[in-house]
Amino acid sequence: MNSISWPDPSDPGRISLAYRDLSELPEGWHKKLSFGDITALDLSHNKLSDFKFLRDTDNLNTLILDDNNLTSHVKFPVIGSLHILWVNHNKITNLSAFIETVAMCFPNLKYFSMMNNQAAPSYFNGGTYHQYKDYRCYVISHLPSLVMLDDHAITAEEREEARKVYGNRRVSVSSRRASKKHKEKPKQSKHG
Repeated sequence: MNSISWPDPSDPGRISLAYRDLSELPEGWHKKLSFGDITALDLSHNKLSDFKFLRDTDNLNTLILDDNNLTSHVKFPVIGSLHILWVNHNKITNLSAFIETVAMCFPNLKYFSMMNNQAAPSYFNGGTYHQYKDYRCYVISHLPSLVMLDDHAITAEEREEARKVYGNRRVSVSSRRASKKHKEKPKQSKHG
């Protein structure tokens, strides 16, 4: 029942454990190959919330975690090789906490989707157009390698707007709060 699916024998680095109702990975799930050989891992439609097991996946490029139990404060290991991350339909409610974790753990992310989470407002989950645009700006400002967010490519205009609103570099939540306390400073002041 919980056997590993190898959808493409010519690419054994692609593993799917989707739709297994797993709250943790089965014992020996990776015995057919070493962690370093895994390039794509689909764990969608499970009940996973702990991802420490990913720490030795040095060549992981694609991680699909749709419809699991991810929260805003999930812990991931650093995976510099990861370019694609999908976390749609989870329990992510705090955008800043989650995105700071994603930015720190996946510094080379290019394709990221977190649709249908409370922290990703859109027309489909009751968010306004302004909330949706601000969400995109915030994520773009924290993930500079990103080329696609959710179902839309990132435009040059969005990058410029993100830079204007959130600055040129990744900004911690605490430093953003501190700068808001000083209202006498101009809105677009230059910070070295």
